Amino acid sequence: MTIRLMPHPASFPADPPPDPDSAWDVATHDWQAFAEVTSMVNHWDRPSWRPGMRAVYWLITFSTPLLIDHARQCQEAIRHLGFDAIGMRSLHLTLGRIGLSDALSRSQLTSLAAAVRRYCLPPEFPLSAIPMTASRGAVRYSVAPWTPVITLHARLARASSTIGLPPMGGSSFVRPHLGIAYCNRSLPASEVRAAVEPLRLFPPVPLLVDRVQMVEMWRVEGAYHWQVLEEILLPTG
Repeated sequence: MTIRLMPHPASFPADPPPDPDSAWDVATHDWQAFAEVTSMVNHWDRPSWRPGMRAVYWLITFSTPLLIDHARQCQEAIRHLGFDAIGMRSLHLTLGRIGLSDALSRSQLTSLAAAVRRYCLPPEFPLSAIPMTASRGAVRYSVAPWTPVITLHARLARASSTIGLPPMGGSSFVRPHLGIAYCNRSLPASEVRAAVEPLRLFPPVPLLVDRVQMVEMWRVEGAYHWQVLEEILLPTG
């Protein structure tokens, strides 16, 4: 399955990188996109998240000690920005929203997990977390390669549509990334660039993606919390 990445104004970056599987291209493209940002926005200012809302998502979560140690160093380096640091147990790559919790029954979610397991999911794959960049609302790692992440997204989206759930966001507009801190106010992006740019000298952190998790997610002040509903292992290579 080949997914053609498309420009989309709501994605960041809006345009995909020249080669989504090249760590150099992805990291350079992400940084160039952030170089055009003039003002940071409050990540939490999202009308789509009403008070008390819960939603079900697909996530890739990470607990690799090397990543945890590295992310802590980077969070400490930008601590003076006053952003909301992501907890070390909450490092994740968001694959997509399945739907709102109050619109989904447990039987639907069980059927979705069964459908995902029936499909030929991509095998486990290596991923590099490349320090460091930012979007309009967060400081984050670039990640590469994108193709296995996009392929996994497409298979999950197909499973949702097969059992009659609302469509997930289009795979062509996915921009994989791994956040470490959320911006909680408006401020000049130049301040963030000055703090983040020295961290780009760090080497990439090697990761292995060997599972995907279905979680129910909710927001508390300055953070997302979730509980795991299903965990699906990817086939070994």
